[in-house]
Amino acid sequence: LFCQRNEASADGSTDYQDRTSMMEVRLQAQEDEITLLKSSLADALRRIHIHDKLLPLLKQQLIAGGCWDLTFDIWPCVSHSSVQSDLVRGLQREDSHDGSCSSEEPSSSSASLSTGGLMVHDVCTMCARCAHVKLCYFLICITGQSIKMFIRGRPITMYVPSNIQNYDDLKMELPLERLELDWVYGYRGRDGRANLYFLPTGEAVYFIACVIVLYHIKDSTQRHYRKHTDCVRSLALHPDKVRVASGQMAGVDKDGKPLQSCVHIWDSNTLVTLQQIGLGTFQRGVGSLAFSSADSGGFLCVIDDSTEHMLSVWDCAKETKVAEIKSTNEAVFAVEFNPSDSNNIITCGKSHVYFWTLSGGQFTKKQGIFGKYKKPKFIQCFAFGLTGDVLTGDSEGNILTWGKSAADVKTLGKGAKETYQIMRQTRAHEGSVFTLCTLQDGALLSGGGKDRKIIRWSADLAPERECEVNHDKFGTVRTIAAMDEEELLVGTTRNAILRGTFSDGFLAIVQGHVDEMWGLASHPSQSLFLTCGHDRQVCLWEAEEHRLSWSVSLEEYGLCADFCPNGSTVSVGLNTGRWVVLDLLTQEVISESVDGNEQLSVMRYSPDGNFLAVGSHDNFIYIYNVTEKGRRYTRFGKCNGHSSFITHLDWSKDGRYIMSNSGDYEILYWDIPGGCKLLRNRSESKDREWASFTCVLGFHVMGVWLEGSDGTDINALCRSHSERIVAVADDFCKVHLFHPYSKAPSHKYDGHGSHVTNVCFTHNDSHLLSMGGKDTCILQWKVVGGNRWDSKDKLGSASSTSTSSLEPPAKKNNNPITSTKTKQKRQINIKSDYYPLYIHKWIQH
Repeated sequence: LFCQRNEASADGSTDYQDRTSMMEVRLQAQEDEITLLKSSLADALRRIHIHDKLLPLLKQQLIAGGCWDLTFDIWPCVSHSSVQSDLVRGLQREDSHDGSCSSEEPSSSSASLSTGGLMVHDVCTMCARCAHVKLCYFLICITGQSIKMFIRGRPITMYVPSNIQNYDDLKMELPLERLELDWVYGYRGRDGRANLYFLPTGEAVYFIACVIVLYHIKDSTQRHYRKHTDCVRSLALHPDKVRVASGQMAGVDKDGKPLQSCVHIWDSNTLVTLQQIGLGTFQRGVGSLAFSSADSGGFLCVIDDSTEHMLSVWDCAKETKVAEIKSTNEAVFAVEFNPSDSNNIITCGKSHVYFWTLSGGQFTKKQGIFGKYKKPKFIQCFAFGLTGDVLTGDSEGNILTWGKSAADVKTLGKGAKETYQIMRQTRAHEGSVFTLCTLQDGALLSGGGKDRKIIRWSADLAPERECEVNHDKFGTVRTIAAMDEEELLVGTTRNAILRGTFSDGFLAIVQGHVDEMWGLASHPSQSLFLTCGHDRQVCLWEAEEHRLSWSVSLEEYGLCADFCPNGSTVSVGLNTGRWVVLDLLTQEVISESVDGNEQLSVMRYSPDGNFLAVGSHDNFIYIYNVTEKGRRYTRFGKCNGHSSFITHLDWSKDGRYIMSNSGDYEILYWDIPGGCKLLRNRSESKDREWASFTCVLGFHVMGVWLEGSDGTDINALCRSHSERIVAVADDFCKVHLFHPYSKAPSHKYDGHGSHVTNVCFTHNDSHLLSMGGKDTCILQWKVVGGNRWDSKDKLGSASSTSTSSLEPPAKKNNNPITSTKTKQKRQINIKSDYYPLYIHKWIQH
């Protein structure tokens, strides 16, 4: 009943929620636009005032001096004179930090260099060569010791390491390393139907996020179809058992405008796309697909996810639409062609089963008549018997046999038409019948919801065999695919795929999380990694074997984790301020502590394993002494100085210092043995070596920020153990690969269908792991190219690089399953060229 209410409420309110979400996005955009316009107006007035005062002085200097011709602009020569003093006066900012959030915000988004306390930015100048006044948004000092950029009005100062002397010598190149998708963990079963098929090649085909997986069951290998640009929502297998049709969601771009949805028809042997059907035709996405059977799959039927659930038939060879009609405003769960007549189509869903006839490019519809039988709330699925009867499974647990009855002329008159009525009702399951599967010998398989049973029925619907699925671990039955007459594949509501028989039972061959994930950590010496999320599951995975080692359930959901350096224990931070330590061998909780009452966002052990730092949303970093090989923890101190919640932190290689980031874009440094003391002179940390680099703010990684970023566009960052490359998880479903310091654009990789919440490298840098949020997908990437076994590359002044991507980010979809972060974020449209020298040009409207 809970599942029925949940599905009904979700389907009935989809349109309202989408419209409300769109209105909220527009309202937020308008408010941000007003704020930006006010800021720009104030900035323009200030510049005019400065210009009026300084133009005479600048003209005098131009008469006496020349021009600087730098790489991207022409600057007047302004020496350290009274002119420069006038320019700097009132624009200079102190770079000290007293441990509190600065309330001072610049009037415009810009970047500038600071040298010895001197900072110049937003200077109005006149070029002597072209004799016109222009605005220079930043002034470069080649001997600068720090770089300042602004995110959402917040000044962020980053100090340049001493080994970097000349910015112009920095390389503009992509990393030699690249990523290849190696394995996909998970399966979208919680809300899918007819999304699992078995191919003659011995592969199971299913989807999760934007990837369609072809998993060879005996060889335990995967191939991937990756041509979709958004989350795959539906799947259909052609009668030739080779071609596959897959439909994706429409999504929403960064400005709230809908993106185009389509259907791909592709070859499962070669993974080559054969046709692209209906690009831009289907609203919101493709909910259901079916190939015709009577004419060897010449036609494709599509039902989109619009309010009217448009039903359309397409000629596959010509890629043209044959007919289209509005089906119903209620939810539609399945569609199929009659196997003996391609002009007959059946659909089912909430409170209906429709029989469609296509003739002359026009549809006629007949509704199934329930008559004396109770009308169920949902018709969940249907199948065709060998005699041509239609069998439906409903939310009442019944299998209904439908047949065509002659017109009742006596009662309804000469105009009466034939109808489809229930010929037989068979009690099958407790709760809903989620799936029906017809076997070649005429037998029928049914999968139940509440009772978790799989039942085999004879051709005349007599029960023959049954078995039960482990509900607590795998969920209820969602779909069934027959490998042969005995062996079955079963997709479940807890995103697992089971393989087995009625006699031997079922074992999981695919498992995954069932809710949003955030916590990710890799083992320090083995090919293991751990994940945790809102489903309260903590899972340990074997990266080489591509399988789940174990999982445990917690009382609260986990948000962060880290392995003890000795590899025997792992700490998991929860959403309530509680954190636990698990033994990797026994999976038992060996230690438990509570820090505050807000969620924990980061756990990080020191390199020697003597300390554990716990970052919380209460703005504090809690430090613990670690003894007995990671099994005993005592409070050592607390870092107090951030003015917002902790987002990321890293330890120095000597285990003495911590670098931390917060929600308001602070970069702070802490002396831990010295009493968790805040280091007020942050420039002293510019040459410090860090054991890891997961902080998203800092000179070493400032190039990862794209122009127009609002500070929350990057969710996670991880530097490889070799210190050669940096991986970035962004809010636009992308995984990036950068050089540390690099100014070149990044390698970008698709696959996730929602914001990427975390990334990390395995212990030997052979693989990168990325984790989606709402798509519940874990992608394992193989690192190829480059020389991963070289000694750590100590970048000097000539070989050091900094990074930025040439291409601005593009927002992904905002639907309930594949949405990005729920909070609305200000997007600033910027039309500008890429500027080197570590500086991002932040220009408002």
